[in-house]
Amino acid sequence: MHWSALLTCLLTLSLMKQVSGLEIVNGKYGETVEIPCKNGRDKPQAVMMAKWKYGSDGNILVKQAGQNASLSEDVKYKNRASIKEDFSLVITQVTMADQKTFTCMVVVGEDILENSVQLVIYKAPSQPKIAKQATVMEIGKLTTLAQCHTTGANPAANITWFKNKTPLMPDETAIKITTVVDVDSETGLSTTTSKLDYAAVKEDIDAQFTCRVQHIRSAEMESAAVNLTVIYPTEKVSLQVMSQGPFKEGDNVTLKCTADGNPPPKSYSFYIKGEKKTVENSNTYTLTHLTRASTGEIKCSLVDNEDLTDSAFITVDYLDVFLDTTGKVSKKLGESFETALNVSASGKHQISWRKGNSKLDILLPKFYKLKYSDAGVYECIVSMAGLQKTRTFELIVEGRPVIKNLIKKRSDESMTKILRCEAEGSPKPTVQWSVNGTNVAETAYVDGKITYSITIVPKVNLTVSCTVSNVLGSDIKSINVSTLVDDVTMDKRDQKDEHSDQMALAVGIVVGLILATLAIGLAYWMYLKKFRQGTWKTGEKEDGSAEESKKLEENQSQKTDV
Repeated sequence: MHWSALLTCLLTLSLMKQVSGLEIVNGKYGETVEIPCKNGRDKPQAVMMAKWKYGSDGNILVKQAGQNASLSEDVKYKNRASIKEDFSLVITQVTMADQKTFTCMVVVGEDILENSVQLVIYKAPSQPKIAKQATVMEIGKLTTLAQCHTTGANPAANITWFKNKTPLMPDETAIKITTVVDVDSETGLSTTTSKLDYAAVKEDIDAQFTCRVQHIRSAEMESAAVNLTVIYPTEKVSLQVMSQGPFKEGDNVTLKCTADGNPPPKSYSFYIKGEKKTVENSNTYTLTHLTRASTGEIKCSLVDNEDLTDSAFITVDYLDVFLDTTGKVSKKLGESFETALNVSASGKHQISWRKGNSKLDILLPKFYKLKYSDAGVYECIVSMAGLQKTRTFELIVEGRPVIKNLIKKRSDESMTKILRCEAEGSPKPTVQWSVNGTNVAETAYVDGKITYSITIVPKVNLTVSCTVSNVLGSDIKSINVSTLVDDVTMDKRDQKDEHSDQMALAVGIVVGLILATLAIGLAYWMYLKKFRQGTWKTGEKEDGSAEESKKLEENQSQKTDV
């Protein structure tokens, strides 16, 4: 019996013994796939013959035990199909045309077993690409924003649109998404195209739109971002003062006018104290050298629509200080002096005075009777927020020199004497001594006071004069200066005189005590005498005892002894 007849018989018998159920094998497009032949037997050696086919008459190959496989003349598999030792079918370079049901038939003894397998071909889609992107969109107008497409997929890929990472849901009013799937007639692969129609809003000026591709055989893939240029008219104008305040006279202020339309206007009009200033290709204007007259309202507007305006108010601070005393002012000692200050300012201000390095707690310098110590440089500081002005004058107090004291002192370590002449006057007085000496010196000239000193060695007793003078006059004083020998004699004489004075003082104290005691005794005696006379006149008996009389006499005797 020919094998063909046997196979026909076996096929007829297999209809009664066919095992139900269909296995699925996945294959990747363009690669090699292996389809197993599950005949239910563990030993391939028991198989007498195996055959692979598809459909009702699509024979691929036949393999008999101990022989090589015999390939059919089917051009679809003649060069791509082969069979393995376990009777699995191997197909290379699979395409969508291979997506079908393959049947494996085996003869084992008297049994004919059949197993059908469904081959499913899959292919991941390509990276999504954006096409037909809109460059400009008007707000509120439904416009095709872009198309997203992916190719070469099986099954067909799905596309989702996103705005700032948030998926867009079509509402047919502001968002409309149209998806089309095309299958290539030659390859059988699908191309998915999604079109997004979108009505833009102002907030979309910085929005990013993307599309993502989802497929069961690959991870999600995202397209490049689509950035929109959204066009909308200006509805509001804003004016900003760019410079940092507060402002003072002489400052510059930059103003900036902005509009919320897109694209923004290229020209603006600024209104300064009612005067219109138009700038081209810029939105800023600078006010230079501000004055107090610059204080007021400033406006800006669109050149082609002056109804859209905004305004700002700027205040220019100013500080004027007038002091009626300036430079150097000369006054005489003992005269009065005062000055006047006038301040004109745009706000609250503070006034402080200094004399040299010292702060004065006064409102204005005012003197009823000038002293030398009142002379000096006076500084008035007037300040307010961001502003400060200073005014100064120098007060000079003049007076003819006067010698306040002329003293002498003997040196402890040498046979010399030091003379000191203390003087006051302004301008600074000069000194003239009537004798020559050494170590001629002077102290610092402070508040009109100065002390001159000279060291001399007197050989004889003499009179020394100190003369001080300035342009206003002079003064002179003299002092007697003795030699060192005379000083010693005078010291001894002074000591003797001092001893005599002490003796006389002691004698005087004793005499005074004696006289005081006599006076007290006399007074007491007169008192007793008067008392006794009064008793006799009244005729009263004298009640005093002899003992009391004795006590009185003893007291009188004690006072007399003192």
